[in-house]
Amino acid sequence: LERFVTMAEYSVVGGERAGPARDLTAAREAYEVGDIELSRQAHEPNNSDEHHAGDAGKYVKSLVFGGLDGIITTFAVVAASVGGSLNSDVILLMGFANLVADGLSMGFGDYLSSQAEFDYTRAEHKRERWELDNYPEGEKREMEELYIKRGMTAADAESVVGVMSKYKNFFLDVMMVEELGLMPPDENDSPAKNGLVTFAAFVIFGVIPLLPFVLMGTTKASDQVNFVAACFLTGFTMLALGAAKAKFTSQSVVRSAFLMLLNGGMAAVAAYLVSWGIATAMGRNSDSAT
Repeated sequence: LERFVTMAEYSVVGGERAGPARDLTAAREAYEVGDIELSRQAHEPNNSDEHHAGDAGKYVKSLVFGGLDGIITTFAVVAASVGGSLNSDVILLMGFANLVADGLSMGFGDYLSSQAEFDYTRAEHKRERWELDNYPEGEKREMEELYIKRGMTAADAESVVGVMSKYKNFFLDVMMVEELGLMPPDENDSPAKNGLVTFAAFVIFGVIPLLPFVLMGTTKASDQVNFVAACFLTGFTMLALGAAKAKFTSQSVVRSAFLMLLNGGMAAVAAYLVSWGIATAMGRNSDSAT
């Protein structure tokens, strides 16, 4: 989930990212169903706006992982509380305390990691630009050697690098990917937005397992009924999160959705069993039964 736009899908033109001359959504759909004609149509130049992951894809990782961590962590707290025979007041207290504390930690952590990645990539980009400005022959030779290792003849490698090097910004971006394995820095990236998206997703999705307990004053349902309702709400939401992730990563929707459900289910079962075992050893479950 790091990046959804590859070097083949953009170049730098006047400091702006230029998208591919195709409908990338249609191209992906054609690939999934094996429709060659649809693939041809998707690659035909047209005047319509391109629909690709681009801007939305920047925040998919933060949205999905923030939401997934939020709902799994909170549901694990609920499951552990029920397994330990704790009442609904404790469930709400622990659930919301965890929601805010972990949400802030996740959001700030995403901001720090995104900022560190951006700073590192930008520093490497500046270094490569400096080297290209001051010793272009050496940079060209490095690229030629890379292409020769990949099977090009020396003549073809020299020809390809010679053409690319005429376009300095483009050649610099290619160097970043080929030599360092790094995508060129996008000045429009915002680590702060990544952090905010992670925090918001954590809180929004994380509150879902708590909703039945929040509404118990209105529903008058028992803790057991509320827990069952929380299971259904959480399971449905995790399936939806998995399906949404698949749309941006070109994975199987069904596989992605059920992997999400499996992930959350294992965490909740583990939390429930550990809490139940400890409570039983302490005699809490027997006390609550009597």
